[in-house]
Amino acid sequence: MDLFSKEKQEFHLPDAHLIYIPNSFSITEANLYFNNLYRDVDWQEDDITIFGKTYKQPRLTALYGENSKPYSYSSITMYPKPFTSDIIAIKERVENLSKDYFNTVLLNLYRYGSDSNGWHADNEKELGKHPVIASVTFGEERPFHFKHRRIKEERHKLMLQHGSLLIMKGAMQEHWLHQIAKTKKKIGERINLTFRTIF
Repeated sequence: MDLFSKEKQEFHLPDAHLIYIPNSFSITEANLYFNNLYRDVDWQEDDITIFGKTYKQPRLTALYGENSKPYSYSSITMYPKPFTSDIIAIKERVENLSKDYFNTVLLNLYRYGSDSNGWHADNEKELGKHPVIASVTFGEERPFHFKHRRIKEERHKLMLQHGSLLIMKGAMQEHWLHQIAKTKKKIGERINLTFRTIF
């Protein structure tokens, strides 16, 4: 099922609640933030271990937060750097739109089509039982795939546009998996900020 619109959308799916707001940032704002984040964020490329095999993570990442609490996934432990003024401004916009509070953001830089993020859930213990995850996209539009763990017909795709906000709520991280898949298409760079609260 393909989901696409230029207007705010709300999806009440089995065990999940999603809100997609495509024009959360103007084109001017989105361009400015993309350029600033691309230049100023302390990007890193970690080794990642999955099913006993270790290789370079197929994207660059960074963790920023308002405290020193680490975040761990797939044998990687990240320690946050202090929020920058741009990240604070983006966070305030996200919190105003989502009506939720966040204290940490994981940033991903997808440099080309082969950069990706495999099937996973944001269900680490630091995030609590049913976390709210707010995902901002700047740069190249990429499809966001998500599927229910048990209900096979519940598979969807949503195009994440430049300047958009996707909010994942409810029990989604418990019952669903999501990914940004590889593509052989020649595409530009994308920066994704996933705001969350670490307890």
